[in-house]
Amino acid sequence: MPVFRIPTEHIFPHPSLAEDGGLLGVGGDLCPDRLLLAYRSGIFPWYSEEQPILWFSPDPRFVLYPDQLRVGRSLRKVLAKHRFELSMDTQFSAVIEACKQTPRPGQEGTWITQAMRDAYQELHELGYAHSMEVSLDGKLVGGLYGVAVGAMFAGESMFSWVDNASKVALVGLANQLRSWGFELIDSQVHTPTLAAMGAEEIPREAYLDSLLTLVDKPGRPGRWELDPEQAATFPS
Repeated sequence: MPVFRIPTEHIFPHPSLAEDGGLLGVGGDLCPDRLLLAYRSGIFPWYSEEQPILWFSPDPRFVLYPDQLRVGRSLRKVLAKHRFELSMDTQFSAVIEACKQTPRPGQEGTWITQAMRDAYQELHELGYAHSMEVSLDGKLVGGLYGVAVGAMFAGESMFSWVDNASKVALVGLANQLRSWGFELIDSQVHTPTLAAMGAEEIPREAYLDSLLTLVDKPGRPGRWELDPEQAATFPS
């Protein structure tokens, strides 16, 4: 399959035209309208500082259904100790910076470029990008961020500075999204941690079929705040 040059107009080739590794196109920009169109279309940006903007739509797609989250015995014990405090959209900038700075096994550097950081900060200010923060003794120790479109949440990155903090963030996110009626967390590509917690690979075609209805649901635009019943699960 060819790799398409993304034009200045806010349009994308159909995701089914992506090459085997998922790369669909090169170029364009990271303005809010283009990013939201990309997520609605099953496409996301993923590139390094020295590269042009690259757009991907992998097949298969790695997803987590909130109602199929698996919490193992050891993590249940961690949660039962109530050591962590959970919050949403209170430290978005700190979370994305922590994700940017956290080393990744097998990766040199980070794919969260300064341009990406600025773009998602703007999406956050517009009420589309959100963070889940995990604190311990008043200090941020883990979290994740992503983009919400309709009833779908596209997870972008997560970090953990103490054991299990990112897992706690995912549990909190999945629980809250389920209570709000969200039906899908897009995890994009396979990771062992998310697979152990219930994420699974599905064909890209099935993923795109799901988006047809999910992205047009009302969703929850604006700043997010953890529901009291969810926050009570993680008392400070």
